[in-house]
Amino acid sequence: MAGPVLSLRGIAKRFGPTQALRGVDLDLVPGQALALIGENGAGKSTLVKTLTGVHAPDAGEILLDGQPVRFARTQDAQAAGIAAVHQETVVFDALSAAENIFIGRPPTRRVMGLRAVDWPRMERKAQQWLDAVGAQFPARTPAAELGIAQRHQIEIARALSLQARVVILDEPTAALSQAEIHEVYALVRRLKAQGVAVLFITHKFDELFAVCDRYVVLRDGASVGSGDMATANEAELVRLMVGREVDDIYPPRRRSAGDVALRVQALSHPTEFADLSFDVRRGEVLGFYGLVGAGRSEAMLALIGLKPDATATVEIDGRAVGLHDPAQAIAAGLAYVPEDRRGQGALLDMSVGANLTLPALAGPRHAWHGKLSRGPWLSAVRERGFAQALIDRLRIKTASQDLAVGSLSGGNQQKVVIAKWLGLQPRVVILDEPTKGIDVGAKQAVYELIEEMVQQGLAVILVSSELPEAMNLADRVIVMRRGRKVAEFAHGAPAEAIVAAASGVETQPC
Repeated sequence: MAGPVLSLRGIAKRFGPTQALRGVDLDLVPGQALALIGENGAGKSTLVKTLTGVHAPDAGEILLDGQPVRFARTQDAQAAGIAAVHQETVVFDALSAAENIFIGRPPTRRVMGLRAVDWPRMERKAQQWLDAVGAQFPARTPAAELGIAQRHQIEIARALSLQARVVILDEPTAALSQAEIHEVYALVRRLKAQGVAVLFITHKFDELFAVCDRYVVLRDGASVGSGDMATANEAELVRLMVGREVDDIYPPRRRSAGDVALRVQALSHPTEFADLSFDVRRGEVLGFYGLVGAGRSEAMLALIGLKPDATATVEIDGRAVGLHDPAQAIAAGLAYVPEDRRGQGALLDMSVGANLTLPALAGPRHAWHGKLSRGPWLSAVRERGFAQALIDRLRIKTASQDLAVGSLSGGNQQKVVIAKWLGLQPRVVILDEPTKGIDVGAKQAVYELIEEMVQQGLAVILVSSELPEAMNLADRVIVMRRGRKVAEFAHGAPAEAIVAAASGVETQPC
């Protein structure tokens, strides 16, 4: 085996009272993919930022080809051949794939004594790099026309054009369809075949076993285990991650469905979904499953009033609710936790406490009067008490409610997003991909919270692209394909039937 191109030895990093990293060791070897495994808050993001020159370590050393090196800025890491591709791709829609690959450094030629962009040469060279990563689109294609997996290909092509020797893939499949995920697998294998060292970060264990050669587990900022993926098993990796056995992440089901809380009839949109009818009862979880583009999230956005062209008959507790006013939907008892918690669910720069009380303050005065006010005035003491009660109820891990939400782990950010709506005491809660991008320990906490919600009589709609999640949590699962409801399954239905309905595959009876 070749020696490591990049090594970390005893890396430590502190931010104020928080010890983010404490003695991390790892090796990145040419032609291999190393899985970086850990719960949210374990230190993975800080480690990536240390590798890419965003943070300088307080202790320990970084070795490049066995020699100590210091990355004082991101340009230093880039010059050393280290590139990171994040879940949120950094690609400019207004530019072509070629322009994105060579942004800031286009090849030029001299024209009448002046330097001008050599467009044919740039497109030719860009196409070579796109071909190297297995892209199936021309270099001149506008980025706005490409999907997320193809945008990842642009970023990796850019990295290879910079002679990257280490490529960090941080949650590269979080928003991809199954077909696109397999494209990422093929891309990782191409990188390994070209002698690139890959650091692969994901919460999905099947992906780690599919493409990674070795693993390192972080817990509380320290590396607590490492080895070969070929001899690893999921149970042992989970135990290393969370420091305990996790036999079954799904809580026991103790439910009793009540009256219909939400009834939807003929929910339609001119271009995104059509004729969708369903109801959900108190104390029940109704699941929505389908492939990417099936229209699940778009339908939920319509219910909360964010699709102006949508039409339907909607009733909450027997009372009609309009589709064109989010404030009316919220006042009627509907809460919506969006898929994109960072972009839509929380104000990351604001404090935990401010995020938790904001929905109540933004709503009608009667929503907060008495809870957060003293007489006609808002009470800072009552606001903090209101926020602290939600922090305690959902067991949000934060040193203070004054900390910015963006400083919390992904799992705790998600708890904040859910908690702020529970503070309004809704009747129906829509959870759109509630465990997207969070680790197994945080998932377990969210699942327990969902069970608590239905036991308290709330009606829950769960939109999930993870089939085991939908099957284990939902009492019924509605399957959507191409904007329409194509099937409905009771709890305990076979996975094969659900997948077949979602994909349009005809199944033969056993």
